[in-house]
Amino acid sequence: MTNLDLDELREELAEFAQPEAKGGRSAREERIIAGFEDIQRFVDEHGRAPQHGEDKDIFERLYAVRLDRLRALEECRALLAPLDRQGLLKGADIGGVGEEAIDYDALAEELQGAAGAADITELRHVRTTADKRAAEEIAERTPCEDFDTFKPLFERLTRDLQTGARITRRIRKDAGFLKADIKQDEFFIVGGQTAYIAEVGEQIRAPNGEFDARLRVIYSNGTESNILLRSLTRALYKDETSRLVTEPDAGPLFSGEADQDDLASGTLYVLRSKSNHPLVAQHRDVLHKIGVTGGDVDRRVASAPLDPTFLMAEVEVVDSYQLFNINRTKLENVIHRVFGPGRLEIEIKDRFGNPVIPREWFLVPKFVVKEAVERIKDGTITDYVYDTATASLVRRKT
Repeated sequence: MTNLDLDELREELAEFAQPEAKGGRSAREERIIAGFEDIQRFVDEHGRAPQHGEDKDIFERLYAVRLDRLRALEECRALLAPLDRQGLLKGADIGGVGEEAIDYDALAEELQGAAGAADITELRHVRTTADKRAAEEIAERTPCEDFDTFKPLFERLTRDLQTGARITRRIRKDAGFLKADIKQDEFFIVGGQTAYIAEVGEQIRAPNGEFDARLRVIYSNGTESNILLRSLTRALYKDETSRLVTEPDAGPLFSGEADQDDLASGTLYVLRSKSNHPLVAQHRDVLHKIGVTGGDVDRRVASAPLDPTFLMAEVEVVDSYQLFNINRTKLENVIHRVFGPGRLEIEIKDRFGNPVIPREWFLVPKFVVKEAVERIKDGTITDYVYDTATASLVRRKT
């Protein structure tokens, strides 16, 4: 009985709440239907109606108690008859319930073992489902005593988002985001705060038969909460601004082979200029233009002699990397920010004589560019900066 939510178990045994008008059905009717749907899901999964008995799972026994009540109340039978696709209200035999009496005392004793429940008749005087859900989703936050342990994670996340190593994606239930997508060490943005999933507890079975788990969630404001997985999921669905923060690992970003579901995003290219400009000629072997295009690279550079971006000269393609599932603009920003200290300061006249200062040419050896690409792939690029003195990537000073 470890980690069971006793209040919710009590609530499942309680008599349904008093009527509260809402739309076409009262709150009582909505609860009756929801409770019956839980039983139907159990039957779909197990191929039989829930049964009584000490050898049965406590949740199955709870469903069995509920089904007996629904069968006994004419009001419930009338409400649920149109929904009874399995013939449960008629006592259809689908591996069904035996004739043994409901052992309320045994069930109450089992609940008491979980957290000190009293007489089963007292279970009707508990919080409503709406109250419990609201309380759970707010999930009382307390100061995180060991926040210093997590603070560097939030700081690195901020850098990753600034450089484009990570991006955020909108969370939408209809887009296939599920509870299973919430895992340890992931970041989310919910309620205006960045949330880090520090721990995922052992799985527990919820009253509807689905699995749940208790989470330890650390927030960027130095607080934490102990919230249920399903409650965090609901909060993410309800918050129209909630976001999932992607992992820094770009997956097949520069792979020569794409997975079936990958979407081509473009190409990162490395070029060398054939310009006769004295400054270019002096540094030709280490001077490279690094850019990203959504089209064909050869087509992109075809008009290089007429384009000041290409130094008004022919270029040769030194390296290229195909991109998948990536934001091209943010990737280009990452590359340019890392190699910013090595940017070439040069002024070129366009074909009309207007001065132009290209921003994508860097004094960086080819092998260092390749190293940067690898570090973008493994997510470590934000830990490095380009050192012009040694012409190499060096770790940031903390």
